[in-house]
Amino acid sequence: MTPTEPLYLGILVLTGAFAGVITGLLGVGGGFIMSPVQYWLLQETGLEPDLAIRIALGTSLFVILPNATSVVLKYQQKRAVLWKQAKIMGMSGLLASFGGAAVASHLPASILSKIFGAVVIIGALRTYMTPAVTEMNEISLNSASYVYAGILIGFFSGLLGIGGGVIAVPIMLIFLHFDMLKAVGTSAAVIIFTSFGGSIGYIINGWGQPGLPSYSLGYVNLLNWILLAIPGFLAARKGSDLAHLINPEHLKHLFVLLMTYTGLKMIGIV
Repeated sequence: MTPTEPLYLGILVLTGAFAGVITGLLGVGGGFIMSPVQYWLLQETGLEPDLAIRIALGTSLFVILPNATSVVLKYQQKRAVLWKQAKIMGMSGLLASFGGAAVASHLPASILSKIFGAVVIIGALRTYMTPAVTEMNEISLNSASYVYAGILIGFFSGLLGIGGGVIAVPIMLIFLHFDMLKAVGTSAAVIIFTSFGGSIGYIINGWGQPGLPSYSLGYVNLLNWILLAIPGFLAARKGSDLAHLINPEHLKHLFVLLMTYTGLKMIGIV
């Protein structure tokens, strides 16, 4: 398969649209969908796994940036973004995501894919055990907890090219006591920061590396980015509209199912 074949192009366009809906619906960036698909496709073009996974992660983060921005605009209209908390987590997360991208640039694909899968599955299990709706007055007021959360979210965002939503939403539900809708909206805001920091990290660390495919900016492939980002940006706003029509518990269960399947797939179990 080559990057110009209709099958390659079509898979990425459909993946981008689906990831966009998931971004709007669940506030998770969509990287846990885009990264595995790109990883498999890039290997089909003949790229070595180590190079393929770094390009998949870096490109996914760069796609997540416009998607998350689109979603935040919609959630802001519904007053479902807690900006004070998002800024604290976002600024600490931006720096941590840059560091996570640097670490990922030196790890082999076999380790990265298993870490990716394990983190996603753990997040899914913890989310499943947490109620989707909590009282507003229970939300944590401790600023330090948001700094620590941002560092954790950001590091795994950069390391795994996932924006950080699969980490952020469980943290906000379990430890910071957000309700599901505000966790999704605030997570999308945090993702703007983490995806930016991580993208820069992948561009810098991949600059001038041998064997990069055409149209690459470090570990960010611009051809894949266009194919994923345009349909994703358009679909993300539709997903955020759907989120306000779905029961929060049902929304949580969808989130858990998608995370679990993707995690098992990356580990190699399914």
